Amino acid sequence: MRGYKLSNKQQFVLKWWCNEKYGEFDGIICDGAIRSGKTMCMSVSFMIWAMSRFDGANFAMCGKTIVSLRRNVLDELFGRMREIGMSVREKLSRNYADVTFGRRRNRFYFFGGKDEGSASLIQGITLSGLMLDEVVLMPRSFVEQAIARCSVAGSKLWFSCNPDNPYHWFKKEWIDKASDKKLLHLRFALRDNPSLSKEVIKRYHRLYTGAFYKRFVLGEWTAAEGLVYPMFDPQKHVFDEDIVCDRYIVSCDYGTVNPSSFGLWGQSADTWYRLDEYYYDSRVHGERRTDEEHYEGLRRLIGGKKVDMVICDPSAQSFIQCIERHGEYSVMPAKNDVVWGIRLVSDCIRLDKIKISSKCTDTLREFALYRWDEKAGKDCPIKENDHAMDDIRYFVTQVFSQDEQPFYVMSLER
Repeated sequence: MRGYKLSNKQQFVLKWWCNEKYGEFDGIICDGAIRSGKTMCMSVSFMIWAMSRFDGANFAMCGKTIVSLRRNVLDELFGRMREIGMSVREKLSRNYADVTFGRRRNRFYFFGGKDEGSASLIQGITLSGLMLDEVVLMPRSFVEQAIARCSVAGSKLWFSCNPDNPYHWFKKEWIDKASDKKLLHLRFALRDNPSLSKEVIKRYHRLYTGAFYKRFVLGEWTAAEGLVYPMFDPQKHVFDEDIVCDRYIVSCDYGTVNPSSFGLWGQSADTWYRLDEYYYDSRVHGERRTDEEHYEGLRRLIGGKKVDMVICDPSAQSFIQCIERHGEYSVMPAKNDVVWGIRLVSDCIRLDKIKISSKCTDTLREFALYRWDEKAGKDCPIKENDHAMDDIRYFVTQVFSQDEQPFYVMSLER
């Protein structure tokens, strides 16, 4: 990597495998702060190791999705490999690349580990090495299946990630047991990336608070706790006046025993306003409502306005079918990645992209009560006071998300 300034820790990662003291280790884990320079030095080291030790072998490089792997790792990696004389021929439709260095030629397959079904994609292949980028975002079944594929003599494992909950399975089974598994473990800090200026490092220290400050800036494995949305300020994010809107959308969290919460949203300029709500709790009223009765509540909430779509709880198939049967509104099942959705809602609150009418009393009540489950062992909110919170998350992930799931700044009470 001539021409690139490297920290001592990055230099170690580049050549640990050819060090007499560490060469017999079966792999390496690099975790720590965001933007700390671990991913690129890991991937460059992995590629040079593979091309130096093997010929005619298969390797795997994995991310949460192939798109994110290509964006975060491969595009820059292949450019650097070509700079040092490697030939890289990608087969985009087949998700692999053939890499040639001198007389050696190896194949690198690309996999996405986004859900439990991903494990089947990597079954059957025999690997000489494996790199997993952002391993904590992948399901355990996929990671363990991928590791099991590395059966060639001399094969090694390479892991990188940002910290998560201290009870995360990868922390408990791999980082805490690294020495037992003959794995190196290095923790990266922001100062380990020489490309970051002092001003940028100071910015990261300003942006984050609470558990996510400890994770993404200090590089610590720590649990989320306290309110889910501590940045929500009624003085700033609640409105009383009438808003003239150009577009309307409804979001629905549907329940029979549990409450149903629907929100009417209107857009004015770059801000979406939750204009009104329908919130029905059968335990409070002592009577359950049918799909048709909830549909009448939806119609009253809309009040004759032209709505672009109704975004509905994806598990509420009978209510989705009820809306479709009436044919008045276009209905769409919501995306339901909870933690990602919470991060996105947090970002929208911080940026004043969404505001809540004072008429939405149940929504405001839930904002004050919606908390993280500190005993869960992973990031998840307590399943109480979460019905308006769920319908807001459905709305935000549909309206503000892109195809890829980006990272959004989020703070939590300590």
